[in-house]
Amino acid sequence: MATSKYCVIFGLVALAHAAYSSAQHRTYLRLTEQDFTMLPLDILVQCLLGLLLTCYGVVQVAGSFKEIRASSEQENKTWDMLSNRGGFNIFNHRGKAMFPE
Repeated sequence: MATSKYCVIFGLVALAHAAYSSAQHRTYLRLTEQDFTMLPLDILVQCLLGLLLTCYGVVQVAGSFKEIRASSEQENKTWDMLSNRGGFNIFNHRGKAMFPE
């Protein structure tokens, strides 16, 4: 568990450093009046590795995934009854006020 927290921290630091490096590279290109074509390969690799390391650490810190279960009402229904959505039928609406009988 502790190593996964270090993975998150190290990945976020790597992402922050890649962002700072890309901003610094962009400033360098403006000062030398060169056209921006793409970031250097080392910044791209650092960004991708930081992203992967952060994602891995977050998934490990989150723990095991839990199963998604249907509510107890839906467990007893058949497939034919699942398309009936009675909870969305609303009969008390403004239409009564607009068209009184």
